[in-house]
Amino acid sequence: MNEQTTMPVNGVSFKDFLFKTKRNRTILCIAATAIIIQFAIFKYLYPSASFIHGDSFSYLDAAYHNLSINTYLIGYSNFLRLVSVFTRSDLILTAFQYLLIQSSVLFLLFTLFYFYKPDRIVQTVLLCFMVFNPLFLHLANLVSSDGYFLSLSMIWIALLLWIIHKPSRQIIIWHAVVLFIAFTTRYNAMIYPVIALIAFWLSKISIRQKIAGITAGLILCGLFVGFTSYKYKKLTGYWQYSPFSGWQWANNAMYTYRFVDSANRKPVPKKFQSLDNMIRQYFDSTRDIKKYPTEGMLASTFYMWSYGMPLMKYRDSLFKKDTAAVELKKWASMGPLYKEYGIHIIKQYPIQFARFFLWPNANKYYAPPVEFLESYNSGKDSVTLVAEAWFGYKTGKLNLRMKDKKTWVLDFYPILSGVINIVMLCCLLCYLLLKGWQYNNRFSKGILVGATVWSLNAGFTIFASSAALRFQSFPIMLTAIIAALLIDWMAQLITSMKKETSQLNEVEKVTESLATEVVA
Repeated sequence: MNEQTTMPVNGVSFKDFLFKTKRNRTILCIAATAIIIQFAIFKYLYPSASFIHGDSFSYLDAAYHNLSINTYLIGYSNFLRLVSVFTRSDLILTAFQYLLIQSSVLFLLFTLFYFYKPDRIVQTVLLCFMVFNPLFLHLANLVSSDGYFLSLSMIWIALLLWIIHKPSRQIIIWHAVVLFIAFTTRYNAMIYPVIALIAFWLSKISIRQKIAGITAGLILCGLFVGFTSYKYKKLTGYWQYSPFSGWQWANNAMYTYRFVDSANRKPVPKKFQSLDNMIRQYFDSTRDIKKYPTEGMLASTFYMWSYGMPLMKYRDSLFKKDTAAVELKKWASMGPLYKEYGIHIIKQYPIQFARFFLWPNANKYYAPPVEFLESYNSGKDSVTLVAEAWFGYKTGKLNLRMKDKKTWVLDFYPILSGVINIVMLCCLLCYLLLKGWQYNNRFSKGILVGATVWSLNAGFTIFASSAALRFQSFPIMLTAIIAALLIDWMAQLITSMKKETSQLNEVEKVTESLATEVVA
């Protein structure tokens, strides 16, 4: 990709690029047809939506009762309420989610084609990979924030490219809105304002516009943080944005603490003693992995969600006399204490944390497990009352034409994800060694943004979250796209160098021929 090919094609508008270019118009028609056919076949096999038994019903409960805070961020529940204004049909919900995913992916791809003009073979490969991707069907059929967040993230990264290469007031406003919605949907979006800051810095707009664009997004996200923290203060008495993070830190610390020998355990502050004693007793009594197979897992989220585990038991012991406390209050009230305890334990045993949590979690990030997507409806054939009420089901038993609930079609994804991550790393190293930014400044800006998303998401996931295919769908798709663009860039660079070498050889031959004639 040289400087000339990265300019918008012949100076045409994006709309004309999509609909007045014969090839692109044909591609869009084929893609639309394929999307409709795939979804129709899929819904014949899986007539009902799929549910994660836990997460899905939490989202539905928050939507049903119009809660302003919940165990998970409230964005997806608000989305469910918005859709319910028009229909309660799970078919229309899943169809809209699938259309949203595919539209956002196509928007990102054609944005890249518009600005960078990769080779047609690369374009075709990326389009086929995205349009015929089975992961999108299963994410769209799931009542969960995963597919919705994937769509928002795809739109968000595409808008960043527009801000860098062809900014406008409308683009900046849309970016602030999409960033805000993503921020209310998943905690992974906490890294998005940092990446947006880089994109605005790379843009050629005026300083005033940069400040305005950055400030708009930060204000909207800040208002949401303030509102959420205030609601938790009213509920629990503590100012906190994310009780979830407190439980996560404690969970991660337990996977660290489990591998600390009892003789090497250090004393803890008095406020942690009761909790710490309960955790120590649990680990001392569950050393036999054959008897307690869950203790063989590494870097999971088992400790933070399972009743009967120390974190839940300790919470219930504190609220034993408060019978009026609702589940959300009990859960959220533990966030600050569990965060302090988790960070304390990790600081005390950093080597064990690196070995028994960070390293296993890094392996999961490299090749994320299929997890709940492994089987339809978590392997069950029914749903809870809140799902029945929300979608108007006549019965809690779901309709399914597939004999096997296992979704084997996604089994290749951990391997594919691992390969994509390795290819991405190798391509970035080659790009750095070849000093690719010197060849094409415009292309390098897009690569910088993509690489930043890849690296920051990896750090966030490995250090503070859990890795699973549904969580990593956006990074996997974006990594595949960036890796393909880098491969195309290297191929075009090699072709360009060969042409230059060939031209130099021709010049040398002509020079030698002239020199021979002069001597003769």
